[in-house]
Amino acid sequence: MRVCDVPEIAGLSTPEKILLVEDLWDSISPDESNIPVPQSHAEEMDLRLQEHESHPGRLLSLEELQSRIENRT
Repeated sequence: MRVCDVPEIAGLSTPEKILLVEDLWDSISPDESNIPVPQSHAEEMDLRLQEHESHPGRLLSLEELQSRIENRT
């Protein structure tokens, strides 16, 4: 199904579409056991968890993260 298939959705404003997407996601998330996770994603999550457990002090504060993002070239 595409947005153009439902004229009522196509006619919504951007904020209304965002709210609709949030409602749709909320209707899916209670049954998240049926949402497939690609193997590559699971492996990446495992690697990141291992890294965090090995070096828990390497986390960035929100301010540090924002600064890094703003200073990217």
